[in-house]
Amino acid sequence: MSKWFDLDPVDESFFGTASHRFVYPMRLRAAPEEVWAGLTAPRPLHWVSQLDAEYTSGPPYGVGTTRRVTVGPGLLRMREHFFVWDEAARRQAFYAEQATVPLFRAFAEDYQVTPAPGGCLFTWTFAFDARRGLGPALRAGGPINKALLGSFARNTRAHFGAA
Repeated sequence: MSKWFDLDPVDESFFGTASHRFVYPMRLRAAPEEVWAGLTAPRPLHWVSQLDAEYTSGPPYGVGTTRRVTVGPGLLRMREHFFVWDEAARRQAFYAEQATVPLFRAFAEDYQVTPAPGGCLFTWTFAFDARRGLGPALRAGGPINKALLGSFARNTRAHFGAA
């Protein structure tokens, strides 16, 4: 059984203050409703080959919803808590409550889906801070993080079609 490490909760301001931030704005051919449906489906983000995500709280989903995600072949698992869930604006944000790797002090993601000509704009933001003493390791792993997170964006463009 894996050991779980607690992370700090955050709010929306973290997306502007985190020491590491990756933002992927993607113009997609899919309608905003289709992308939003993929984010809120029982198996959200199923098109991302390196992720396995499932909600651990039942519908209706909203602020307070929880989710579990596995990255890669079990390399990292996280328990997530949604603190933004806006159906009308098609926006979600969560922070990781716990992780099986003690690398992050705090970790959060933000999903925003907005209408755009010919489809939508999906902006996927990742923000995180290292645990005390692990900043140099996280900076050294920057290229790996960029490649992994970039693969999430590539899978998303391939699934929904880049506009």
